[in-house]
Amino acid sequence: MASTTEENYLKALFNLSNSKGEVNLSELAHSLQVSLPTANSMVKSLQKSGWLKYEKYKPLILTPEGEKEAALIIRKHRLTEMFLVKKMGFGWEEVHEIAEQVEHIHAPKFFQKMDEMMGYPTIDPHGSPIPDIQGRIPQVNFTPLSSCKPDQLVQLAALTNSSTEFLEFLNSRKLALGTELKILSREAYDSSVVVSYENRPHETLSEKVAERLLVRII
Repeated sequence: MASTTEENYLKALFNLSNSKGEVNLSELAHSLQVSLPTANSMVKSLQKSGWLKYEKYKPLILTPEGEKEAALIIRKHRLTEMFLVKKMGFGWEEVHEIAEQVEHIHAPKFFQKMDEMMGYPTIDPHGSPIPDIQGRIPQVNFTPLSSCKPDQLVQLAALTNSSTEFLEFLNSRKLALGTELKILSREAYDSSVVVSYENRPHETLSEKVAERLLVRII
């Protein structure tokens, strides 16, 4: 059974992995806000547990066992976030810190019951896929709003950033998952996107915001 610290490292390794499944040690240390010697020590511990492939001066690679362990931690986190929103009435901007604590509970039946009570959701409140009980993560294929063309009709499906500040910004613009938007134009000068939705006939979203909004084409 992984400790809280080990679980945080596994989750960070999973989230930082590139297309080859590799993570740089300095990148890991920066992400967790720890020193390189501290990260190096924990990496060696994860290797001994069979969750990580580690060779000096080479990128870190999660083993299949490590990937599954990390995915199951993410499953608990995302299930908790969905439960807080769907069953307890929390806003999507309020749930991350609570889920960070709950994800370390080692009680499989607790999370199975949570899953059952919600009807087995496949995404969390921010549109991220929830790994299944085997640690498998459904593949999704959405398009950044910044890549869409004028006159396209799209539906907001997920976010690439779920920081409290960004979610509060979306709340202020009445943007939520499921919102249908029509692309009116793209500004040549700054690549901002002009959209209309619901009772907002003309809303300008910066390139930074548009890149973080993932949509499905209708």
